[in-house]
Order: sequence, then C-alpha cells, then structure tokens
Amino acid sequence: MTLPTLAEFEDAAAVLRDVIVKTPFDVSDHLTEVLGAPVSLKLENLQRTGSFKIRGATYRLSRLSAQERARGVVAASAGNHAQGVASAAQKLGIPATIFMPLGVPVPKLLATRGYGAEVVLEGATVETPLRLAAEFAERTGAVMIHPYDHRDIIIGQGTLGLELWDGVPDLETVVVGIGGGGLLAGVAAAVKARAALEGRRVRIIGVQAENSAAYPSSLAAGVPLTVATTPTIADGIAVARPGDAPFEVISELVDEVVTVSDDDIARALLVLLERAKQVVEPAGAVGVAAILAGKITASGPTAVILSGGNIDPLLLQRVVAHGLAASGRYMTLQIPLPDRPGQLARVSELLAIAGANVIEALHTRHGQGLQISEVILQLSVETRGEDHRAHVIAVLEEAGFRPRVAQD
Repeated sequence: MTLPTLAEFEDAAAVLRDVIVKTPFDVSDHLTEVLGAPVSLKLENLQRTGSFKIRGATYRLSRLSAQERARGVVAASAGNHAQGVASAAQKLGIPATIFMPLGVPVPKLLATRGYGAEVVLEGATVETPLRLAAEFAERTGAVMIHPYDHRDIIIGQGTLGLELWDGVPDLETVVVGIGGGGLLAGVAAAVKARAALEGRRVRIIGVQAENSAAYPSSLAAGVPLTVATTPTIADGIAVARPGDAPFEVISELVDEVVTVSDDDIARALLVLLERAKQVVEPAGAVGVAAILAGKITASGPTAVILSGGNIDPLLLQRVVAHGLAASGRYMTLQIPLPDRPGQLARVSELLAIAGANVIEALHTRHGQGLQISEVILQLSVETRGEDHRAHVIAVLEEAGFRPRVAQD
C-alpha cells in the first residue's frame, strides 16, 4: 500500500467536518512531571460514539458507490468500531449488520443497537465475529467494513493526526495505542507528512497490551504474524494479527512499539480518573500506562491519545479496585489468629498505629490449613502507597502475626 498523502488526509477532514467533534486537549501536570516533558492528552474519549472509530467508519462509508450503499454494510467489532459504523450508516441511510462477541460490554452493545444496526452476538473474541461478518458479506453482497485493514479507514483515523499537529505547538512525540493498527498508521502518516513540510522530525510510539501484542514480533520478522493472546482488560485492542495495510505504514513510519501490562493499564485508568477527571476505557489508556510505567522517553512536547471512553460501569468498578491494589493503595490481608478473646481488637489497634484504614472485615473459623484453635481474619485495608503498605505488614509481623496479602 502506498502511503496516504497529506492531501488525502485533508480531504477526509473536510468530509468529516460536520460529523465529528474536534476534541479538546488537556495538558497534564502530573504526566508532565512523570515524563519530564510537556504532555498533552487528546481527549478522543469525548468524541461522538465515544471513540475515534467514527472517523474511519464515516470516511469509508462516504466513499461507497450508490450501488454499494444499497447492498448494505457489515462489520465486526468488540464495540467502538461497531458504534462508528452504525452511526455512520444511520446518517447515510445505509442498512448495517454488526457482528459482536458474546462478552461485549453492555454500553457498547446498547449504543450500537441504538444507532439502528442489526446486532448479531457470537464468539468469545472478535476473531469469530470477523469470520462471520466476512461470510455474511460473501453470502449477501453487503460491503465488509473492516475495523482497521483498509486504506480509507487509515485515512479517516489519520485526521486525528492533523488535529495533533495543529493543537500541540512544537510537537516532538506522539504516543498511540495499537490493536490492528489503523489509528497508529493514520496518525503516523498524517503527522509525518506535516512534519516533512517544515523539515521537522516527530517520533511516533505505539503501545500494545502485552497480553495481546502482535506488533513487536511482527515488526522484528518484517511480516504480520499471528500471536497467541491471553485475556486483557484492554479488549478494544486485543488483536492477534496486525492488519496488512496498517502494518506496511507502521513498519515504515513508526519509531518504536512498547507494551504494557494490565496492572499498568489499571493504574493509568485510576490516574486519569483522579488527576484528569477523565473516564477512559482500558484500550484508550495504554499511552498513559506506558508513561507511568517508564516505557516512554521524550524531551519535548508530547501528545497522548485517549482513544476511547466506552467502559462498562461494572468493569470500571473492578478496574479501579485493581488499580488501587496495583498502586499499593488497597490490599486484602488474611491473618490467622488464635481463637481467643482480644485478638481482633489487637489487630485493629496495630492497624490504627500504622495509619491504615479498614474498609471491610471478615472473621471466620472456616478456612483451609487452619488449626482447630485458629480463626482467619480477612481485612480489606486502604493504604497510601507501596511504602506504607510494606510498613503496615511489617507492624503486624513485628507483633507476631502472620499476614498474607491475598491476590485480586
């Protein structure tokens, strides 16, 4: 695939002008301090349909012929692409069928149906809906709208790169999350095309969830590879193989790809809630996770895309708890105690001395490995960070107790 031109990105931006929101930037003092360079967050989580996906979907559908529109469109997605295609199809009067995995977050499912698309739920991951959507397209003649592996999708997503260039003076580094690669490819091509006009160099860094990271090995091999994936909270970028079209662009233009853990992502979501007051889905927070995890180096103005904000409230609740634990601010302790009066009061006194706040307590005589004369005390405790957490455990141990930190 030949690289998209600056003229193509600008034409796409004109097509999208009345459809998308030009989302704002937020300069993050906290992330600036962590990185040692100015960090601007691009709040694409505030975009219509809750993510950047409406850009590529709308541009792709706008270029369909009248005959293709009459046949309808079909897509497969874990949520954000589904909403983008459904919204664009509704605006253009095109029938849309969307295949989604069974575990799709409820808000994404309801929103997709709300835009008028017919939704079919099938499969545990997005790979099954992708296969079924392709079969549906072959059977019915509907036009397959791939979430990332198409030139028009890449160009539509790349309009975000134009906004980064215009919105961050003296831009030097751009940090973008990667699933299949459509957003990263588009942003890299648009930003570097603008930079070339002024003789400047801008670094483009991609970030993947380590449980689903197909790009590092694919880039090393020089061809897209299919990798084994394991579950990740960043379901929106859980893709086992790079798209062919974006891979060509990324392999040529992207400077570096790093990975982050689910713990890193959970910490990032917590920081975004507390410091930036932004609700972001896990896939949309991987750029911030990479900064907090020390995976990014930069010396000048840096833009980080918060690519989506469609998160199930129940998942948000679990992720926040996980983020607190990963940040050393919450832990569950299991403490065997002699079954005699005063032990619970003693533990409570020690925790008060250590400055820990008890959130929840369970006192039971039932537990594996307990002696007949023992009970187990399970405490959910709020702490102030890793050092304080270690101090709390040390205080209990010095008093003769044997606390064990339970895993989430």
